[in-house]
Amino acid sequence: MTENEITEIIIGCAIKVHKTLGPGLLESAYEECLYYELSKTPLEIERQRPLPLIYNEVKLECGYRADLSVNKKVIVEVKSIEALNDIHLAQILTYLKLANCKVGLLINFNVLKLIDGVRRVVNKY
Repeated sequence: MTENEITEIIIGCAIKVHKTLGPGLLESAYEECLYYELSKTPLEIERQRPLPLIYNEVKLECGYRADLSVNKKVIVEVKSIEALNDIHLAQILTYLKLANCKVGLLINFNVLKLIDGVRRVVNKY
């Protein structure tokens, strides 16, 4: 399955969660519900995937964790904040590099229409 096919399924599940719950809840609630919806698909989902940092050939466990890893190809970061900004983009780009993934989704559930809170991010490195 391609990254585009995977992200299409993820966004569809996220829209379903947002239509049911609406904005205003904690990130953890949206993450749990999105995980539940994704678990009903044929995708392989991993929650709070540890992302080790390799520095000068030394593997360091620094506590970085991706909210969701899908088919080991797509990283999903769930937010419930007023607005996404550059630091959130930098965070998911770093997670993509650490996970050796090409595509990520930054999803902010604290919006009126979920499509306004979805940002697809591509790791070019």
